[in-house]
Amino acid sequence: MEFQAPRGTTDVLPDDQGYWRYVENTASQVAESFGYRRIDTPVFEDTNLFIRGIGDSTDIVEKETYTFKDRGGDSLTLRPEGTASICRAYLQHGMHNMPQPVRLFYLCPNFRYERPQAGRFRAFHQFGIEAFGESDPYIDAEVIEVSWRFLKAVGIDDISLSINSIGDMDCRPKYVDALKTHYQNHSSSLCPDCHRRLDTNPLRLLDCKIESCQPIIESAPKGTEYLCIPCNTHWLQLQEYLTEVGIRFNVDNTLVRGLDYYSRTVYEITPPTNRRTSVIAGGGRYDGLLEQLGGPATPGIGFGMGIERVIENIKRLGINIVAESKLNIMFAHMGEPAKKESIRLSSKIRQLGAEAFVGPSRGLKSQMRYASNMNASHTIIIGDDELSSGTYTVRDLTSGDQSEMTADGILNFVKDYDNSHRVN
Repeated sequence: MEFQAPRGTTDVLPDDQGYWRYVENTASQVAESFGYRRIDTPVFEDTNLFIRGIGDSTDIVEKETYTFKDRGGDSLTLRPEGTASICRAYLQHGMHNMPQPVRLFYLCPNFRYERPQAGRFRAFHQFGIEAFGESDPYIDAEVIEVSWRFLKAVGIDDISLSINSIGDMDCRPKYVDALKTHYQNHSSSLCPDCHRRLDTNPLRLLDCKIESCQPIIESAPKGTEYLCIPCNTHWLQLQEYLTEVGIRFNVDNTLVRGLDYYSRTVYEITPPTNRRTSVIAGGGRYDGLLEQLGGPATPGIGFGMGIERVIENIKRLGINIVAESKLNIMFAHMGEPAKKESIRLSSKIRQLGAEAFVGPSRGLKSQMRYASNMNASHTIIIGDDELSSGTYTVRDLTSGDQSEMTADGILNFVKDYDNSHRVN
């Protein structure tokens, strides 16, 4: 073929659409059960929003954004993550004047130019939530619980939670100084990226994946030992609240996340592979971010998780997402009058809220094979004899049962079909 999907992108084919609807519907249900409401933002934003929000020394802004100038000369960037856009919308629409906390969730596509690998794409989709206007650590525990309960709800049980606190602007500088001193003592062993991060973004030193840097990370000072009294109180209360809701966790002192805006709480949820590259969900607190974007001082916290990676884990575990059957009728027709009747009746059925379609203009056996291919639950066979008698053959493709019904009888059958068997 001359054309293929661009590298790092993927087509969601019909056979996979069920996974996507299952994940999106479950995400909405779980988020709404905690009081979160959906928000959608533009797929591109002013480039400066991400420079000021994410940080110009992060890998995302330095290497991974899709940035371009439009015909008016404005610099725009395809959204690489959800939080900065939600913060912009929160400020622009005066949500800081609403009763706080404001709870929001989103399902959106994002774009990053990075090396494609399993579960990681250049065009990918995220489920995320953001909570604004509450500094109490109960909201930190709530945000973590939303992501935890969602993963449990879609059947992903084999997960572990890692948490850490990276302090705030009062206590973090002392920790950063200690971290820089530690790394300067090992400068000859650092990879090129860590040499750069030592000057531009020291916390990201702990996030390095290069094997030669791992012993340096393991012997590095721990951020939780440098927390000021308010940050330490927040940190201890978070652990108490997670225990209250029955969520087990590990303290990971090397966990920092990849964006500049984080403060205090950071966390990640992973499957049993226990590798950072397999993280399903991650997030944390970003007090001060809204100030950087020109708004009032407002605490915030949220998470993001890749939908592609969630689906990858659902498939890995062999989770059956089709719990119920649904009514899906194909009309098999023989002759032009029968085709017209099939078109008329299938339209009536769709207006009742069920699925119905007309088979291809081929022989009956070929049409029945097509019905099986399309996962039809029933076929209605119409030919000259059926038109003359006014009764049509209705075949249940699951049980093999067959009956005769009039056109009105078919419509009543659809109306009376047990709602518990329908997938909305």
